[in-house]
Amino acid sequence: MRIRAACVESVGGPFIVRDLDLEGPGPGEVLVRTAAAGICHTDLSTRQVWPRLPMVFGHEGAGTVEAVGAGVTGLAPGDRVCMSYRSCGACEQCTAGHTAYCSTGINALNASGARPDGSTALSRDGAPVFGHFFSQSSFATHALAHQRNCVRIPADFSPVLAAPLGCGVQTGAGTVLQVLRPEPGASLAVFGAGSVGLSAVMAAVAVGCEVVAVDPVPARREAALDLGAVAIDPAAAGDVSAAVRHATDGGPHHALDTTGQSAVISQAIAALRQRGALALVGIGKTAEFDVMTVMTKGLRLRGVIEGDADPALFIPRLIELHRQGKLPVERIVTEFPFAEIETAARAAAAGEVIKPVLTFG
Repeated sequence: MRIRAACVESVGGPFIVRDLDLEGPGPGEVLVRTAAAGICHTDLSTRQVWPRLPMVFGHEGAGTVEAVGAGVTGLAPGDRVCMSYRSCGACEQCTAGHTAYCSTGINALNASGARPDGSTALSRDGAPVFGHFFSQSSFATHALAHQRNCVRIPADFSPVLAAPLGCGVQTGAGTVLQVLRPEPGASLAVFGAGSVGLSAVMAAVAVGCEVVAVDPVPARREAALDLGAVAIDPAAAGDVSAAVRHATDGGPHHALDTTGQSAVISQAIAALRQRGALALVGIGKTAEFDVMTVMTKGLRLRGVIEGDADPALFIPRLIELHRQGKLPVERIVTEFPFAEIETAARAAAAGEVIKPVLTFG
């Protein structure tokens, strides 16, 4: 079928909307008519280095099932779905409930630019176009997903709110609720108040935590305040770690870093109280920090992907929290028409918006 999709055609190049051809669903696959797609930092950073071009990104899609391939169970045309990451469902980690750490997941199923067998369902004038990003590539009017990464959602739940649940909100809220698991009354410091950080703020406030958010962008600090956190401007604070310790009566019990920056991770480690826990969710290759501080304070450091959440179980939980008024995702969302994807991407990169969500008319 003919679709419209946002292609990246050069390393670090812009999103350009093109007419493409998309194959129908094969075994286990699900054809989704996209209603909304969130733009995540991963989309923006990955396009800067992605070698297989042209490429269609997008991994926070929501829409309506139009067709299913052979062997698909539990989904049918007309179902509303949120698309997330894909896992195999059979390896040691998947069977233990930790699908984010699927033995074959991150590359073969989510980040190769093709199906696991190396084929791609996208083409332009007969030439292959890479996609299948997080087994969806939802920066398009239609996405070919897999039954393993499609989660059925209530028909009356807004796709604009559902889309960010697939990655950014799941990562932030899941890290709090699934990994750190703070007790009511415990304190949490969030370093970096973008969509992931603010989702963590929402989840922590929902379970009765005292929350501090650190971010240099005024609009993000205002959003954190609006969601119930104390906000710290690192430029004005001077000693950020001391400011966080002061705001949390001696240091937070938990901290979450979304930046992946060595200096910020060091601030989080210095701020934590004895036997505190730090979750690392930001993309970064290397980090330097004081190992003796980690040892003498008895800190726990934990890397986290996708909030260590199984989307099939966790996305319904997020929807329920939203219905209860405890996860007001709409406060961080800004809508853009799909045709304005490059404008939305630049606004996100500049910190002008927190969570841009593309809408498809």
